[in-house]
Amino acid sequence: MQRLITSKTLANWLPTASRRLLASSSSTSMSSGAPSAAPSGSKPLIVTERAFKRLQTITQPGEVLRIVVEGGGCSGFEYKLDLDNKVNDDDEVVENEGQKVVVDKMSLEFIRGSTIDYTQEMMRSAFRITDNPLADKGCSCGSSFSVKL
Repeated sequence: MQRLITSKTLANWLPTASRRLLASSSSTSMSSGAPSAAPSGSKPLIVTERAFKRLQTITQPGEVLRIVVEGGGCSGFEYKLDLDNKVNDDDEVVENEGQKVVVDKMSLEFIRGSTIDYTQEMMRSAFRITDNPLADKGCSCGSSFSVKL
C-alpha cells in the first residue's frame, strides 16, 4: 500500500514536530519517452546521509521512500515522493542502515545520477531531488523539470 505524503495527510500520521516533510504534486501519469542521453558509468542515485537520517525518524518498519517521475508540472515532468511499504522486483533500491529509497525503472531513466537530499529551510523542509544530470531546466518550486533531449 502506498501513502501519498501531502500536507493534508501529514497531520494524520506524523508527530507535531515532524509535520513539515514533503512537497508533492499532482498524479498525472507519465506519457512521454525517457530522455535520450543518460550519463554512462554514473551511480543510479545518490542519497545523502541527511536524507537517510530523516527517513529513519519518519518511517514505520518496512516503509521505504518511493520516487516516481510523472508527466505534469510547469516544466513537463514532476517528481513525486511517497512512503510505500512495498518494494517491487524491478525497483532500484538504495539502502543505508535499513532505510531504503526506491525508484521504478521507468522513473530512474529520468533521474539517473541525481542526488536525493533532505533540506531544512525557514519556509519548508522537504526531501529534494537535486543535481539531476538529465534535467534541462526546472521550475523554481523544485518539483518539476524538463529533460535534455
